Amino acid sequence: MSERFTKAAARNIFYGGSAFFFVAFIALTAHSHYYIVRASTDAAGLTDSVARGKHVWERNSCINCHSLHGEGAYFAPELGNVWVRYGGPKDPEGARAALIAWMQSQPSGVPGRRQMPNFHLNDQDLNALVDFLEWASRTNKQGWPPNDAG
Repeated sequence: MSERFTKAAARNIFYGGSAFFFVAFIALTAHSHYYIVRASTDAAGLTDSVARGKHVWERNSCINCHSLHGEGAYFAPELGNVWVRYGGPKDPEGARAALIAWMQSQPSGVPGRRQMPNFHLNDQDLNALVDFLEWASRTNKQGWPPNDAG
């Protein structure tokens, strides 16, 4: 065996390594998609209203102030568990009414507090946004946030 590293050996290592890592990448991507669909997401609860709520969330750039499942800004509270904080699992109608009233009452005008703008959402958009937040609370967040306060 030669002690010299040849061009052919380098080429074979490059192509072999590239093929191996390409196959590994495809396998991990497929596994991630499988896990998200089967275990992490509430696919059964994904309705048209939830999708509309996600569009309301995006249109009003809520993520510029709030975080959702740890992603986004930390200027305002985490909203991945807001449905649980407002008592949604025990009293869904009460939680829905409280969340809608909170959004409609903004800005509160309390001096020294961060103020959420009032986006003047119609009833359909408000209900869709609450549906989206309820759906987000049912996804597998893997222990995030670490406490109920968000």
